[in-house]
Amino acid sequence: MIVEVRGLRKVYSGKQEVTAVDGIDLSVKPGEIYGLLGPNGAGKTTTISICTTRVIPTAGTVRIAGVDAVANPAISRRAIGVVPQYNTLDRACTISENIYFHCLFFGFSRAEAKARTTQLLDQFHLGERTKAYPSQLSGGLAQRVQIARAIAHRPKVLFLDEPSAGLDPQSRIAMWEAVRALREEGITVVLTTHYMEEADELCDRVAIIDHGKILVEDTPAALKNSVGAQKVYELHLRDRESIPALAATLAGYNGVSKAEPTGDGVRVLAHGADGLLAEVLAAAGPYGLRDLNITEASLETVFIQLTGRDLRE
Repeated sequence: MIVEVRGLRKVYSGKQEVTAVDGIDLSVKPGEIYGLLGPNGAGKTTTISICTTRVIPTAGTVRIAGVDAVANPAISRRAIGVVPQYNTLDRACTISENIYFHCLFFGFSRAEAKARTTQLLDQFHLGERTKAYPSQLSGGLAQRVQIARAIAHRPKVLFLDEPSAGLDPQSRIAMWEAVRALREEGITVVLTTHYMEEADELCDRVAIIDHGKILVEDTPAALKNSVGAQKVYELHLRDRESIPALAATLAGYNGVSKAEPTGDGVRVLAHGADGLLAEVLAAAGPYGLRDLNITEASLETVFIQLTGRDLRE
């Protein structure tokens, strides 16, 4: 394993102790794209911050490419690249200078740094903006520059913390393509996200995390299959007092895996049984069916099943 985390805990002391990470174990294989998925405040960023030596854990161990990142942070940093949530590009330097000076910092000769900078500018389609400054870039372009800079010293593992936060759809897709292309360089990627689609689209394996604990870990496909349903029906009712009764009725229908009350209706997890939708609509009609949404089972479905509630802000 190229990333090994065992018994990781982080407790922030103060007027009130806050346990940000509470006993996390995880392993990442070389060449894998591994995702930590969960809501804001779940402990994803703290976990990444410990792995990248920015935060000292209260307990536990982290090994990056065989190096103890807690005991030997300076050595482990040579094996990692980091793109944090916020823009850390040097505003006084051009795009090319941001990458060039990063290479020099990691011991490249001037000639090597120049060659690597040129290569990365071409790889990330930044050639026309080499003399631009970070303040002149869109969010998507700035993120691509940050990724290019983070891998300039050829790290074995790249950590991305909420890489598509604040990006428009086109920039997000471009960022996904850039991350996938890192496989060709043999770079392992560990990313955090609260976007279900992003985890499903990019990751080979996903760990769903909440309250500092890993709730479940598997491939996106296996996690979606684990809910035992193909479709999710969201029924919204006018008669809220009857929600528990309708949920109990629908739970007994053939093809229904689970029916659970929500704030204004019932969520039904269902197989593809013939005629089930018609039966559900007929049952919900007397209760004042206001609206119906039908979606495929997703990682969000898995998360809601595990936590019993919708994602928090």
